Amino acid sequence: MSKRILRGVAAGEISEAYLRWPSPLAEAGTRLSTVVGLIGVGEVSRVDPGELTDDDARRAGFGSAAGLRASLAKHGRGEVYRLTLSFEGPAPRPVAEPVVVGGRERAVIDQQLARLDVSAPRGPWTRQVLEVLRRRPGIRAAELAAEHNRPVSRCKSDVWRLRELGLVEQVESGFGLSARGRSYLEGGD
Repeated sequence: MSKRILRGVAAGEISEAYLRWPSPLAEAGTRLSTVVGLIGVGEVSRVDPGELTDDDARRAGFGSAAGLRASLAKHGRGEVYRLTLSFEGPAPRPVAEPVVVGGRERAVIDQQLARLDVSAPRGPWTRQVLEVLRRRPGIRAAELAAEHNRPVSRCKSDVWRLRELGLVEQVESGFGLSARGRSYLEGGD
């Protein structure tokens, strides 16, 4: 679900979502841990988009049934499903085990980062990006791109490479260091 829908559910402005799926991808009774908190899924039912009303659209955060249908036509394939949604409060924070990057693992990460640095025409970049993510958790790709004077798509690609190594994670609307990334940097200072 989009952040627009999630925010609307949390604010009490949206109580339904209409999604186009090849088969049902959610079940009634499911609780989703999202960036806005826990979202409860009530009923999940297949609907005919031609029968959607303006009231249905308003419950889903749209101004009209025509607007909702236009959105459904652009997103996804398959049948249209109605999900009734409710906000159930903040998501519980998982208790994370402390992560310690030891000598052997540090050497492997050093090699992986060196490979990324050597293969980049602009030269070493990995440590610089990790340091920015340490200083500014939640930074967006566009902000990172502006700071490094690079195209946004390239910065996203860089961050995803670091994410594949387990050093970066998505936080709220941007990126930050993972526990592994923090441990790596703290041990390398």
